[in-house]
Amino acid sequence: MGSTNMIRMIKRMKRPVPGTVLLLLWAILAVAPGPAASQEDRHLAGRLLVATPELGDPNFSHTVIYMVEHDERGAMGLVVNRPLAKGPIADLLKGLHAESEEAQGEIIIHYGGPVQPDKGFVLHSDDYISDSTLVGSSGIAVTTQVEIVQAIARGKGPKKNIFMLGYAGWAPGQLEAEIEEGGWFSIPLDQGLIFEGDPATKWERALARRKIKT
Repeated sequence: MGSTNMIRMIKRMKRPVPGTVLLLLWAILAVAPGPAASQEDRHLAGRLLVATPELGDPNFSHTVIYMVEHDERGAMGLVVNRPLAKGPIADLLKGLHAESEEAQGEIIIHYGGPVQPDKGFVLHSDDYISDSTLVGSSGIAVTTQVEIVQAIARGKGPKKNIFMLGYAGWAPGQLEAEIEEGGWFSIPLDQGLIFEGDPATKWERALARRKIKT
């Protein structure tokens, strides 16, 4: 099954998919390249972008996005509140022909955005860093290589993490225009909002902060 068709199939599902499909997802993640540019600590980079109730785009309706980059060249972020699939870490590592003897627990794949859905990202706390890790200035990092899965399986990975496919991207000036039109607002980084609680409540929790001065 091609990666594009596989992603479409998963988006139609309402429940976690079996481990076999999850292994295919992580096969994509294992070969995905890391983000091309280092994070710029300006504009909305390092903040959370929150969709307003008025935003009608189904790709972003009721989403909360961690902004990885935002400058005059455009913007890039990762949706943090749309889980797609769940399965055992051990099954994942076996399917990737990686060491899995000490693997414990399960793993969840999230929808990271509509751009390049065949690319995988791990958004996590910066207590784990590898050669492919992009470290932000706010205690958050992004890693793409499968070694991070092995580390998590052994209990030696980042304490907080979200696994996702795809990302959100905007051309120069596009995000600014959407914000001006009332489609988005931003709030300061909140690791609790990103990593903790029911994903189904993250948007409501972020929306409640709309009137708080940032």
